[in-house]
Amino acid sequence: MDQILSLPFGAAWALLFVIVLIRTSATYWAGRGIAAGAARSRGLAERLERPGPAARIARAQRILDRWGPFAIVLTYLTIGLQTAVNLAAGLGGMHVRRHLPAAAVGSVIWAFVYATVGLAAFDLWFEHLAGSLWMWMVIAAVAMIVVVRVLIVARLRGSSARGTRGLAPAPDSLDEASQRGEGQERSGT
Repeated sequence: MDQILSLPFGAAWALLFVIVLIRTSATYWAGRGIAAGAARSRGLAERLERPGPAARIARAQRILDRWGPFAIVLTYLTIGLQTAVNLAAGLGGMHVRRHLPAAAVGSVIWAFVYATVGLAAFDLWFEHLAGSLWMWMVIAAVAMIVVVRVLIVARLRGSSARGTRGLAPAPDSLDEASQRGEGQERSGT
């Protein structure tokens, strides 16, 4: 790392950007490969094709596509979480068109941080965080707010989807019922 940081800023930044983007992409594609291999397994493929698991997988895919890019970018501001999140994105089948831009933005941030202040800033931040009860309380409060918000949105979407199923008659049966009703009214008068 010291050899890279001894380079001019632009060269150090570009080299760090390329290194982290390659590492991130390799981790993502390893996850995709593992998922593809697991899907080709007979027993696992049969279980995943059932209606319940297939619906859950499709829902997880939508969540990954919607929130995954934000999570990927944020992991570049952490230490030790990037690999796990990028592997999970690959395992979950996050679309490349969503993963690659997020990985590129995160790589830009990571390369800039490491080319300027490196690990010293992270060490200082973690030391401050470890010694500050208030900081932990703020992080816990923010995490709780995010979790509650996600649960509320998921519950509202689930209840609205369940509440509208099967309530409206099909257009053809509505026409037939109204025609039968008109005929009965005429014959009764």
